[in-house]
Amino acid sequence: MSSSNWVAPVAAGPVDATVELPGSKSMTNRALILAALADGPVRVVRPLRSRDTLLMARALRALGVPIADDGDDWLVEPGGRGPLDGPVQVDVGLAGTVMRFLPPVAALADGEVTIDGDPRARERPMRPIIEALRALGAEIDDGGRGALPFTVRGRGGLAGGAVTIDASGSSQLVSGLLLAAPRYAKGVEVRHEGPPVPSAPHLEMTVRMLRDAGATVETGEDVWRVAPGALRGGEQVIEPDLSNAAQFLGAALVTGGRVTVPGWPAETTQPGDALRGLLAAMGGEVSLGPDGLTVRGTGTLRGLDADLRDVGELTPVIAALAALAAGPSRLTGIAHLRGHETDRLAALAREINALGGDARELPDGLEIRPRPLHGGLWRTYDDHRMVMAAAVLGLAVEGVEIQNVGTVGKTLPDFTERWTRMLGV
Repeated sequence: MSSSNWVAPVAAGPVDATVELPGSKSMTNRALILAALADGPVRVVRPLRSRDTLLMARALRALGVPIADDGDDWLVEPGGRGPLDGPVQVDVGLAGTVMRFLPPVAALADGEVTIDGDPRARERPMRPIIEALRALGAEIDDGGRGALPFTVRGRGGLAGGAVTIDASGSSQLVSGLLLAAPRYAKGVEVRHEGPPVPSAPHLEMTVRMLRDAGATVETGEDVWRVAPGALRGGEQVIEPDLSNAAQFLGAALVTGGRVTVPGWPAETTQPGDALRGLLAAMGGEVSLGPDGLTVRGTGTLRGLDADLRDVGELTPVIAALAALAAGPSRLTGIAHLRGHETDRLAALAREINALGGDARELPDGLEIRPRPLHGGLWRTYDDHRMVMAAAVLGLAVEGVEIQNVGTVGKTLPDFTERWTRMLGV
């Protein structure tokens, strides 16, 4: 085994575990942006500390926003409504939330903000937000690429106003504009034209968090309006990351056991809440109570026919479960995953088939048919969710060797320890 690879442990029997999860990446990075633009100090309660969120915190610190560790929390001391600092260079890694949320904030800086990231980040869709910011009054030098790296020439503020974009590649393109909008002179009106925007729950999360911070937000059919105004200080409490629950709860189905995730909110905008219905459809017994969300395997793992447009980030683990299911699965509405950390549709089909499976790409998804699987190398393409999918397969398939398991640090740095602890290894 290569020193950078990890052999996924096979389950010795039904799992019986309670798995506590750290905070939501999506909520943490939204909370950091809102806190950085607030009029008073903000305590971000129980944030996720992972590569993506540390990159966001580092970028905001570079722009002059003090962010201090305070126990399990972050204390953000914004500088009121003055301009952010420039010139600076910012590394966004491979984090979609950082590369889409930071440029609208960079337009408020006094000086140049140069934004770059990992090699794959330079291939991810950025043209819509670059062109939108130009339409709102920003000056951006991207060499005509419509992609990273580029430089935002900040002038201490932005006019804002109305803009139309095609956000079919990522809901983050809309969220990024909305989060910074209260600090724009005219606010923003963002109108989407094009195929449906994926991950609608993430847009609901953005709107709710803006309103909770004091912003005035109106929404309509493919249109969002944020008025200029103050964002208040106080607390931003981060929920557990429900999408990161997928592989742990899925383990209950694969092994016929029980997994409970405590702290599951009764009401949430997180897309991961859809796991309740998806895992029940695949044969699990799902219950939400005072102890959290509990999934029990019934000895049956069914195939699934589902449109995952709103919950695309769950696709890798759902695809892994589908590869172990007794019947075929058809996962659709996820063409936009080709522009994620990697082309997730191609990667999942390639790696499932390399283990003896039968996965076929569709124009907007995957078709997976049951076949006996065998061990082998599973490549992860610097994609944290590919690691999680492989771990699920490894529960039932001996010898699944996961390449570059450390890439899971993007959202869950101690994943392997949590995984082996769940299995009692």
